[in-house]
Amino acid sequence: SCLLTLALLTAAPLVKTVTNFKQVSKTLEDFDVEEQPSSILEEKYPNLKVIQSAVRGLHADQHTLQTENGQIIHYEKLCICTGGRPKLLNQDTPNVLGIRDTDSAQEFQKHLSKAKRMLVVGNGGIALELVIYSIFIYITFMMYKADKPERALPCKRARYTTDKTTASIEGTSRELGSALGPDWHEGISLRGTEEVSHRVHLDYECEIEKIYSQQDFLQSPLYSQKSQDLGVWPVYAHLTNGKTYGCDFIVSATGVVPNTEPFLKGNKFELAEDRGLRVNDHMQTSEPDVYAAGDVCTAGWEHSALWQQMRLWTQARQMGWYAARCIAAEVSGEAIELDFCFELFSHITKFFNYKVMILFFILIYSKRLALEPIEPYFSLYIVSEFNEEWTNRNATNDLK
Repeated sequence: SCLLTLALLTAAPLVKTVTNFKQVSKTLEDFDVEEQPSSILEEKYPNLKVIQSAVRGLHADQHTLQTENGQIIHYEKLCICTGGRPKLLNQDTPNVLGIRDTDSAQEFQKHLSKAKRMLVVGNGGIALELVIYSIFIYITFMMYKADKPERALPCKRARYTTDKTTASIEGTSRELGSALGPDWHEGISLRGTEEVSHRVHLDYECEIEKIYSQQDFLQSPLYSQKSQDLGVWPVYAHLTNGKTYGCDFIVSATGVVPNTEPFLKGNKFELAEDRGLRVNDHMQTSEPDVYAAGDVCTAGWEHSALWQQMRLWTQARQMGWYAARCIAAEVSGEAIELDFCFELFSHITKFFNYKVMILFFILIYSKRLALEPIEPYFSLYIVSEFNEEWTNRNATNDLK
């Protein structure tokens, strides 16, 4: 292959770009994520070449990357930004859905349009908005235990674009895609077939002990014990609190697992406990000249007391930007320090069409927190741990 100054290898025909970027404060930033044709980037940056193909394997000792179409790419520096894939409670059951990307959200819409009852498992924003925005359906919302151990799952990338004409790569088991943004539910009909408008039942701090298909449940001891109460459903879930629910389908909105599998075979990457590529404070992995950023990596340096990795769009952009600076500094022989964005966790997102600002220090030091909507952000009123005076920190104020 020809030597390129800069190459972007992507499995999708479209690339995600940051638009409408605003630096709200020293640590807070607001932006949109849009998909655009790769030609736009190539026109804007003459030294950039976009290669559309999935990755078959990495030979870090040879500084080569092999694509699914057989191309061998030689690199001087490599940055892995392959994101994460949905955690699924059970991959063998068709009535258990993951929801982390656009295609899985559309699959959820198909199931919901024919359903009367669903079980939602998760603690995060997507799970919460699923429950709030879905109508004409009976919902059981299960807030799972956050300390549940993770297990490795087969690599499965799902397509991000909603364009029906986009073709998947033949001969691969991977699909294309990435995580949902805060506006994931826009343009999707979240409407069931139940006569009630909205009915939700909550179960806290429990896990799914076992999932049964209809046939398996009818043959299990639980059927004789609970058949009169549960009715007949396509899938059943038995929880650790002893409860059993029947429903049309189960939604697993429980986050992601780092998508590292294409790069591990034959290499000596150091993995973190969450299976992410461990990186140092210069975003370098344990393999020479290989960097990583975003959901695929795990920050391996000593964290600030006010920062933690949460695999959000904000941190993905920050890590990618900082990794680029680190690579440029390494090539030019310059020194670089850990960026200030890793000193304080901060995030701007939307919940129920409200813009919300999140600062990590609030979770540690505040006794009470009240939210008062203002334009365009929330004001955060905090009662200090060290004094009882109200302090008002607006999103437009820099943190001292």
